[in-house]
Amino acid sequence: MQQPVRWVATAPPGAYQRGPGGYRQRRRPYTGPPAYPTPPRWGFPSLAWRWPTSVPGARPETPAAVDRVRAIAKHTTAMLWLLAGLAVAAAAAEFWRYVLLLQSRFGALSSGVVSASDTFVYTGAILALAVGLISVGLTIWWLYVARLAATEVSGYQPARTNKQFLWGMLIPGINLAVAGSVFAELEHAAQRGDAKDRPKPGKLVKWWWAVWIADGLLMAITIAWRFRDSVQAHADGVWLAALTDLLGAALAVLTILLIRRLVKLLAPIDTATLRPMRVVKVTDAPTPPLRATRAFGSSR
Repeated sequence: MQQPVRWVATAPPGAYQRGPGGYRQRRRPYTGPPAYPTPPRWGFPSLAWRWPTSVPGARPETPAAVDRVRAIAKHTTAMLWLLAGLAVAAAAAEFWRYVLLLQSRFGALSSGVVSASDTFVYTGAILALAVGLISVGLTIWWLYVARLAATEVSGYQPARTNKQFLWGMLIPGINLAVAGSVFAELEHAAQRGDAKDRPKPGKLVKWWWAVWIADGLLMAITIAWRFRDSVQAHADGVWLAALTDLLGAALAVLTILLIRRLVKLLAPIDTATLRPMRVVKVTDAPTPPLRATRAFGSSR
């Protein structure tokens, strides 16, 4: 014969806090619903079409240096193309001034022509100088990020520290030697060369280095030549300025080619994963239905 069983529910130990003497502590007054110090981050965001980094409170993720190399290279090459065009335009203005100097030996020139020539020369020089400074800044920024990407790719740190790299690229005179070395070291690391081997610059790096040194020396000669007072010295200064502009345009184009080559080495694109698709021809496609009437209030 089964005995009746009675189930009794008791509170677990410690469920009720009791004060001294076994009495319960006085209940605290009601202070309102529970509140969070910050908006809760659990659950799905209310805006599902945004990236997770756009959600308030989410910590943005810094992209890898290899991914940043290609993005910065686009802006740098665009600015270098603009610099090359402005340098060619400035050189053309200098050549026009030189032609006017030759014509002035046989007679007086029109004031309007001389004013137009001076306007083109000064405008081209100012724009080329401004865009050149921006291009130099972008190129140094790209080199800094490319050095980080080369460290990730090669597995070893560059020979120069970031401080030595920045000062070596900014100090005039010293940057003529340091810039080529930086590109040679970057090329060596991008090609996965051994850390113990001495970097050997490629043909494109050698050409860039030679044009870089020639342009720097020619710019210094042109600035020093401007301090002469003779008429022939002024004419020679115009000719030297035109050559400096042309050499600067060539340097900008070589820099673009060198950046593109290093980007391919640091962040190559796998052509096997790309599927370029293009609609060539459509046959036997049904005619799309046309809307006969337009509802009131609908946009066209």
